[in-house]
Amino acid sequence: MNDLTQAIHLTDPAVERVQRLFAAQEAAYLKAPYPSAEDRQARLKALKTQVSRYQDVLAEAICRDFGFRSASESKMLDLLGSMLEISHAISHLKRWMKPSRRSTELLFLSNSVKVTYQPKGVVGIIVPWNFPVYLALGPTAAALAAGNRVMIKMAEVTPATNAVFKRMLAEIFSEDQVAVFGEELLDPNVFTALPFNHIIFTGSPAVGRIVMRTAAENLTPLTLELGGKSPAVVTRNYPLADAATRITHGKTANCGQICVSPDYALVPRESVPEFIVGVRAAFERLYGKRSDGNPDYTSIIHDRHYQRALKLLDDARARGAHIEALAPAPVGAGRQMPLHIVTHLTPEMAVMREELFGPILPVVPYDTMDEAIRFINERPRPLALYCFSRDANEREELLRRTHSGGVTVNDWAWHVINHDAPFGGIGNSGMGTYHGVEGFRELSHAKTVFRRQRFFPTFLFYPPYGNFVQRLVLSTFLGKADPKLGSGAGK
Repeated sequence: MNDLTQAIHLTDPAVERVQRLFAAQEAAYLKAPYPSAEDRQARLKALKTQVSRYQDVLAEAICRDFGFRSASESKMLDLLGSMLEISHAISHLKRWMKPSRRSTELLFLSNSVKVTYQPKGVVGIIVPWNFPVYLALGPTAAALAAGNRVMIKMAEVTPATNAVFKRMLAEIFSEDQVAVFGEELLDPNVFTALPFNHIIFTGSPAVGRIVMRTAAENLTPLTLELGGKSPAVVTRNYPLADAATRITHGKTANCGQICVSPDYALVPRESVPEFIVGVRAAFERLYGKRSDGNPDYTSIIHDRHYQRALKLLDDARARGAHIEALAPAPVGAGRQMPLHIVTHLTPEMAVMREELFGPILPVVPYDTMDEAIRFINERPRPLALYCFSRDANEREELLRRTHSGGVTVNDWAWHVINHDAPFGGIGNSGMGTYHGVEGFRELSHAKTVFRRQRFFPTFLFYPPYGNFVQRLVLSTFLGKADPKLGSGAGK
């Protein structure tokens, strides 16, 4: 940080507030480091009530931030998932909190070992714009279930949602329990540079690397939920029309602005024309013949992201791709961009190198399952993989031979909102998990507690070494050394 930046930070009320509230949360945590199950459940129940109360206001605010987003889509994708996750935590919290009994080594028989789950302290949550409620409330529910205090950094491009979200949480939480920051915090590094006890970041791999470098200064542990090019593999034994419908829905829900959206489809070469016919039919069935002005079709968030999508298509077109828009382009300032199918692809095209995060569907032909698997494995590990197959052996082969954060079979993304199972990435698509008991444990410190039975003679392992018990223990557990190797002692 240079002198000018430091001077600006010293006079920035948002920076002062974030630092002040971090100190307040640390102090509050030290006063109450282990909230009871009842306290945690009460906080989660209050949060659940607020989501229900504010559902219409939140949906309207999200619509304003996007330019247009259907209230039904916001409730289905942002709010329903939040309610399911909070409810799951409330129902299972007491079981999660119970210490886990473990076995001692035979050598320490009669003593006891258990693992207790202790709140980490103050958790920082960095929220992307594409699901500003679900990707804030999901990690918040996990953090509160684990007994932590929470600081949330919302995206700068969702100011209407941020304002409602702040008001909603301020009604039930003091800021030393949950604090929310939004577009007023101009430098996000101020947030990530705080010495949190854990950070959850959802966003792009490029920004994830920056967050990781900043957090490393404080050795802050991270959960990174990133993205990547999630493939949808359509096999020869699966009905093409059904696969096309489900992939089309995955590519058009939230206008494709989803980290687990199918990024591209791998389709048997001879079936590509029929698959494209199925995508066309599915898009028309779902949205009619126009996307702009459609009450069910979401806008691209802002003009910069819209222009990025157009540049991806221009690059592909210039390199020889065939592009088909499934509806007329948006009129005027509208950003309800229709689905575009891209074929005749080559590896150097940007659509084959970058995560698309929009309504663009590259269709990649393949001849054998080995070829499809090789295509996936030659690229960074994705956040999700979608396998459309009715052959159990074929499915198992694909899942065994590829890596991805998670999988949905014969559909897309539904593994994400089943909250008894972990959600997370691998490699370029992230690290760590949340949801379910794994989320609780991710945001808890698993502390091993060994309790020595009163008369257990551990003193027999003390120096001077060489007594009978020590010799017996070593010969029993180590066995005999190979005399031919020599001890090497004194060399």
